[in-house]
Amino acid sequence: MIVVTGTGIVSAIGTNTPEVARALLADTNGIAPVRFLETQHRQMPVGEVKLSNEDLAQRLGVPCTAQTSRTMLLGTLALREALAMAGISSEQLADVALVSGTTVADMDCAERRFDAAQSCNSLGDCGRSTEEMVQHIGPFGFVTTCSTACSSAANAFILGANLLRSGRFKQMVVGGTECLSRFHFNGFRSLMILDGEPCRPFDDTRAGLNLGEGAAFVVLETAENAAQRGAEALAELSGWGNACDAFHQTASSDDGIGAVLSMRQALQRAGLKPADIDYVNAHGTGTPNNDASESVALRSVFGENVPPVSSTKSRTGHTTSASGSIESVICLLAMRQGFIPSNLNWQKPMADGIVPVAQTLREQQLRHVLCNSFGFGGNDTSLVFSTLPTSKQPSQTPTLRPVYVKTVVQFVDIPETELPRIPPLVSRRLSGVLRRALLTSLVTLKRAGIEQPQAIITGTAMGCVDETEKFLRELANDGEGSLKPTNFIHSTHNTISSLIAIHTHCHSYNSTYAHGQRSLESALTDAWLQIALGDLKTALVGWHDEEGQIAISMVLTNEADGAEYTLNSLEDVRQLCSNYSH
Repeated sequence: MIVVTGTGIVSAIGTNTPEVARALLADTNGIAPVRFLETQHRQMPVGEVKLSNEDLAQRLGVPCTAQTSRTMLLGTLALREALAMAGISSEQLADVALVSGTTVADMDCAERRFDAAQSCNSLGDCGRSTEEMVQHIGPFGFVTTCSTACSSAANAFILGANLLRSGRFKQMVVGGTECLSRFHFNGFRSLMILDGEPCRPFDDTRAGLNLGEGAAFVVLETAENAAQRGAEALAELSGWGNACDAFHQTASSDDGIGAVLSMRQALQRAGLKPADIDYVNAHGTGTPNNDASESVALRSVFGENVPPVSSTKSRTGHTTSASGSIESVICLLAMRQGFIPSNLNWQKPMADGIVPVAQTLREQQLRHVLCNSFGFGGNDTSLVFSTLPTSKQPSQTPTLRPVYVKTVVQFVDIPETELPRIPPLVSRRLSGVLRRALLTSLVTLKRAGIEQPQAIITGTAMGCVDETEKFLRELANDGEGSLKPTNFIHSTHNTISSLIAIHTHCHSYNSTYAHGQRSLESALTDAWLQIALGDLKTALVGWHDEEGQIAISMVLTNEADGAEYTLNSLEDVRQLCSNYSH
């Protein structure tokens, strides 16, 4: 059993767990006009943390310069609180792993130093902000960064849970952090999905989202480890699921198939029926597309008996990559203190939509809570938190199965005659890294005799750095006027994985890691764990970057026939990475 023993949170409604709990019960709305973000659109409502960079740095006792990332400051504050609540000192961190989720990372610093006249290939390294947090906290035994847009922090829970299940670690810290930046803010503006008024999730008059910022981290550990060291277990992480909508890079499908699959997987893993869920913290962004699609998905899973639902983004704003962990902490607070937070600003029912909780419900017994986080590229993740069972059965560490690497393909080695044909309308929209990644993946799957893998997992240090640079250059040269959305859409690191999923119609597990030269190792670790634990039979793993024109794909499987490598441990994974990390 995996339990929660610590939480840390920083958001527009509070800068620690007790503050956020009080704000939730008081129906505090953290949405307000821009205060700290350096933008000309200062009238726009956002969910800013009510502390300047200097205030945050002072609280942490760290220096604050023009190159101090707000993402790092927010994350470090939340991370410290989570470790302190769990009773983990800096001297114990060598036996603890950290998985953080982020998308824009230290983009606030990058855009300040960006020179439109020169190329800047240091853009896009999400792992940098994670490593900067580690410098202020202490050396962890394992560190990586998940970057799947708005589901990043939620996906950190999945890797964390599997590292615990494997016995490799007994304690994990998982979550995410994201600050507001001009890049981020104007990217969403270019998509025309920002609301100039406070957002109204699931309301018939909804017109878009309010961007927010913040961070949250959660300490996970085995129940046995928590009991041995006398730590209080707050709740159980009983279920999780991830699926890909495989429909569009930004929009959700009409039937919400990715959301349906992720919720059903989470319920199945938790051993629960839909009727067992007492509350759903919805993704609920307030955009016309998301709320309609999520309503359909909720009805597909729960039928006519949809449990109480609310979106707390109406309080915090959409904190993008951090939303999965921020809303998980909110769920944990609701369970511990017996309330269901209201969906602020809701007034008018949607046609065929779900009706959210309009007033905070108190004195509620919440045994099982479902938390949804959906990201660009149709990356949909659901988590289930449960109250602790009265009788605790000791959990058994499963025997890890051997994992085999059957096919490894590098783009530079593919004969021209073997390259598949991509439709011209698709091909001309693809940058170099996207084209190479897609072609290499398709060739690898064909050679392995697999039409659809059970997972698509990508490691990329830089993502589509050319698109990121183009959007920054446009922002620097033309200002915050009319910006083209295509470059922003492709700047998210999981664009590569989602492109492969869309092209192969693959709705299965989908994730991306962006942590410098350790990106491939992180992706392989995720795939190896899930196959070794028996959750998957096949996984397509890729390492794709623009710099050096890197494009490598491989198929991992539980079958030994034709294997090029055998992976029995994380040490074997690292050795395999060393063969290709050059």
